[in-house]
Amino acid sequence: MSAPEQSRHLVTAIPGPRSSELIARKSAAVARGVGNTMPVYTARAFGGIVEDVDGNRLIDLGSGIAVTTIGNAAPKVVDAVAEQAGKFTHTCFMVTPYEGYVAVAEALNRLTPGDGDKRSALFNSGSEAVENAVKIARTFTGKQAVVAFDHAYHGRTNLTMALTAKSMPYKHGFGPFAPEIYRAPLSYPFRDAEFGGKELATDGELAARRAISVIDKQIGADNLAAVIIEPIQGEGGFIVPAEGFLPTLLDWCRANGVVFIADEVQTGFARTGAWFACEHEGIVPDLIVTAKGIADGLPLSAVTGRAEIMDAPHVSGLGGTYGGNPIACAAALATIETIEADGLVARAAQIESLMKDKLGRMQADDDRIGDVRGRGAMIAVELVKPGTTEPDAELTKKLSTAAHQAGVIVLTCGTFGNVLRFLPPLAISEELLLEGLEVLELILRDL
Repeated sequence: MSAPEQSRHLVTAIPGPRSSELIARKSAAVARGVGNTMPVYTARAFGGIVEDVDGNRLIDLGSGIAVTTIGNAAPKVVDAVAEQAGKFTHTCFMVTPYEGYVAVAEALNRLTPGDGDKRSALFNSGSEAVENAVKIARTFTGKQAVVAFDHAYHGRTNLTMALTAKSMPYKHGFGPFAPEIYRAPLSYPFRDAEFGGKELATDGELAARRAISVIDKQIGADNLAAVIIEPIQGEGGFIVPAEGFLPTLLDWCRANGVVFIADEVQTGFARTGAWFACEHEGIVPDLIVTAKGIADGLPLSAVTGRAEIMDAPHVSGLGGTYGGNPIACAAALATIETIEADGLVARAAQIESLMKDKLGRMQADDDRIGDVRGRGAMIAVELVKPGTTEPDAELTKKLSTAAHQAGVIVLTCGTFGNVLRFLPPLAISEELLLEGLEVLELILRDL
């Protein structure tokens, strides 16, 4: 099947008749709890376009929630997957292992921050990798407690729901949750300026000391196995902590025998204009958790970190039937090759410049755009009521729904439901990217 033309084109209303048929079938066959952002069904996708079953071509500013970072159906990935599927689809690495798993671990050990001796273990999903990172940290330290942060999102399994801050839709009605999970205040510059003043909003070290004070008083380092944090929060609202917050937190962890876990599930693999978001502040986490963009759409995740920490669990204490599936490993190697060969780390930085320029000009003309933030191809706008910092979730919902109707895929996020997030594939053309933003600008004016 040929790739869809790289242009936005609507031939029916959204949803079209074929998608409407599938919506009805889904209602009769799929559990109600599995929701959808858009009422369209995909037929094919490539570059910056998703084409639905009715022939509508939509501008993709979501990348399947930061998964198809190098573009859907990237040629090297397609070829690698087909070749591996023709050889074998599964043996279980814990039974009869294969080179692909080892090669992915070697690549992760090479690419992740830090020059020391590292090890990796492969899993299926971000949630699973986070759980295993906590298992590893607890084994290494002999301690139990784990600290996560306000606005955090770490997954939908029981332990990761406990780590996640937002109740609806992720936690509501699903408890009780795993014990020994605690929460500390994050550096959230836009909101800290409102409640804590300019100094707290701009001084990351001061914000970190606030968090450390809570940790010391409520848990104590002697009980704390790990601190886990997203270097740039995802579902929480693409929050970039003030400069100095992450290094100060890491220094405290190192001084107190606490494992520092960076959850780079959404930020990893060139998404933020660096291989990993930790690099922007020069920090080297003890453990780093990856998934999403690792394999361009195939289910794979990993924990990578210092060898002495990663090797703490006993033999056979880590693993899983599908972890490091050979087809997913082939896709991951091809994804990494594509990022390196096509200069996509630099491309993400170019996308940041383009988007922030456009969105910044929109912000100057519209006081409902309270904040423009993010790094690389991970950019967000926080929408507020005119002339205030009060979150406007209703406007955000109306804007995203109208964008979908106009053929632009956008996502929302944020604790208050008022953040519009942009995760374009790095393969998108500048023309498509700007067109998508211009559609949003026109809709926002109409609203």
